[in-house]
Amino acid sequence: MNHSHHHAHRDHSAGEPRQHGKSSATAHSRRSDIGHDHAGQDAHDRHAGHSVAMFRDRFWITLLLTMPTVVWSEMIQHWFGYAAPKFTGSGWVPAVFGSAVFLYGGKPFLQGALQEIRDRLPGMMTLISLAITVAFVFSLAVTLGAPGNDLWWELATLVAIMLLGHWIEMASITQAQGALRALAKLLPDKAVRLTGDGGHEDVPVSELKTGDILLIRPGASIPADGEVREGKSAVNESMITGESKPVDKTVGAKVIAGTLNGQGSLRVEVTRTGEQTALAGIMRLVEQAQQSRSRAQALADRAARWLTFVAIAAAIVTAAVWTALGAPWAYTIERVVTVLVIACPHALGLAVPLVIAISTTLGVQHGLLIRDRRGLEEARNLNIVVFDKTGTLTLAEHRVVAIATDSELSNNEALCLAAAVERDAEHPVARALLLSAEERGLQVPTSTDFASEAGRGVQARVDGRVWWVGGPGLLRERDVQPSASLQKAAEQAADAGRSAIYLLDEDSVRAVFAVADAVRPESKEAVRLLHDAGIEVAMLTGDSQAVARSVAAELNIDTVLAEVLPQDKAAVIEKLQAQGKRVAMIGDGVNDAPALVSADVGVAIGAGTDVAVEAGDVVLVRSDPRDVPAIVALSRATYRKMVQNLWWAAGYNIGAIPLAAGVLAHWGLVLAPAFGAVLMSASTIIVAINAQLLRRAPLDRLRP
Repeated sequence: MNHSHHHAHRDHSAGEPRQHGKSSATAHSRRSDIGHDHAGQDAHDRHAGHSVAMFRDRFWITLLLTMPTVVWSEMIQHWFGYAAPKFTGSGWVPAVFGSAVFLYGGKPFLQGALQEIRDRLPGMMTLISLAITVAFVFSLAVTLGAPGNDLWWELATLVAIMLLGHWIEMASITQAQGALRALAKLLPDKAVRLTGDGGHEDVPVSELKTGDILLIRPGASIPADGEVREGKSAVNESMITGESKPVDKTVGAKVIAGTLNGQGSLRVEVTRTGEQTALAGIMRLVEQAQQSRSRAQALADRAARWLTFVAIAAAIVTAAVWTALGAPWAYTIERVVTVLVIACPHALGLAVPLVIAISTTLGVQHGLLIRDRRGLEEARNLNIVVFDKTGTLTLAEHRVVAIATDSELSNNEALCLAAAVERDAEHPVARALLLSAEERGLQVPTSTDFASEAGRGVQARVDGRVWWVGGPGLLRERDVQPSASLQKAAEQAADAGRSAIYLLDEDSVRAVFAVADAVRPESKEAVRLLHDAGIEVAMLTGDSQAVARSVAAELNIDTVLAEVLPQDKAAVIEKLQAQGKRVAMIGDGVNDAPALVSADVGVAIGAGTDVAVEAGDVVLVRSDPRDVPAIVALSRATYRKMVQNLWWAAGYNIGAIPLAAGVLAHWGLVLAPAFGAVLMSASTIIVAINAQLLRRAPLDRLRP
């Protein structure tokens, strides 16, 4: 499957065929598609094989060679009214140093032009090379006796300014792509592995195997994904998940390679090493995102290619017109060189790649891993976001979501008593009661004489009194009836699809707990932020209508799509698209893979340690639904910067080419080649600075 085929369903606005119902296997092909898509880009990358250091060093050496070229130039001496020192052969100084600048400083441009011509994709390297080659040949001819004024100083300053522009451009892109290098540095070189005899040894991280037990000392980086077997600590996972607070780790908790241990000591069993770790998965996704192509990039590339043809045509027309008007040969060549220089689509070529690199880095910093640029690009157009319920809007774990008590007990007192009775039980209701008490910061008292009866409930003694906790079966067994208010609370829980759990003492029902899959604390904020952005919110679930409506009411969700089987989720997404809606699907990437692939934007929940999700355009490292509006904000900010840069880069050329050709020469307004190079470089720098301003996009404000 090629990339355009895969995205047929995204391009229906352009009249392309819609295609849905793809299996999760389709998602797997995205990775290879992205790599394939980038191959063509690499083939004509004007900076292939170049580095920031190379352009920096070449610029400074070229600047040194340019100085004597300018100082001994007759035109410069005449303009500034000074005389350069004269000695035997001093008249050849501009030619010798100008030639050195052309051969040394111009080498990257000449090599780049040859590659572009070989690939039949002429671009800015071709234009720069044409400009400096024409200036060099003409100046050499004049130096050897042909009529006219040489352009040695213009040639030298032009090359120096071009090198400076490329140095700035390369530095900007390299800085933006620093996310990968920063991630790579997170992993330590060595690990402390425990040996069978109770000792330990330092081993290279590359030698670790699944099942090894590692000692993680306070303040050390964790070398591999694993599970805590002994110890207690808090681990800083912000570099991977973006979560600012350290995460408590006790026995059974999972830890992520590259995260930083706090004050405690941990013994961790290795579960994944090397390429299988979450960190390696994140690095792969970042790399793919920086390589994947966007429609805006394709547009910019086409515009740059057309501008190259327009510039060459404009140079030919300029030469023909000025020759026909009888202008001196030197003046005509100077106009041609200026047109070629000022028309270099340098800013146009930088406009989109730099924004892409910066937005990818921003995404990583905010826990958003962009697998496919086109998905991020599409996010700005969304008008409905569909959330899978379980594990996305909810915790996929039961909690006490409502409490009703008689007049003698407070809610917290009732919860403490129920949790104490259930302390030794192992079923989900017991866990729900205990976790709910812990999350409220309650001190659960000790209990004795614990006894359990299957299907009825449990009993235990707390503070000298016997208490029972159970469902409706317990009421029948003990032949008690709840009061009217507690009966009403139990009925409300049943209507909402929640389990009603009762707390009883010797005589009566003292409290009712509604137990259900708890809504994430962040979900309400996420829905509000999406509404603020003008986006409708829907919930897709296999649960009953009663459960779904209860969660939707709590979160203020617009549309409920309940009792949907996993295999039918993709069809629901397609039905929404058939109504003309741009749909994002948010799910866990396993059951929801077909729906994620069918949606205009697929967002997979990564849950921290499992980020290499094959379905979806964007992976959320944290399972935080508030990151969904952050995707929309990043998409809109990125698009704004791309459009601003493209307009500036294209508009500058539209205005500058006629000026360079000498259209206003009659009124004494002409551009020298070197001034043209200054303008062109200034345009590039403006585009680079504007792209850097994307870093100020208010993504943080979306997360309280």
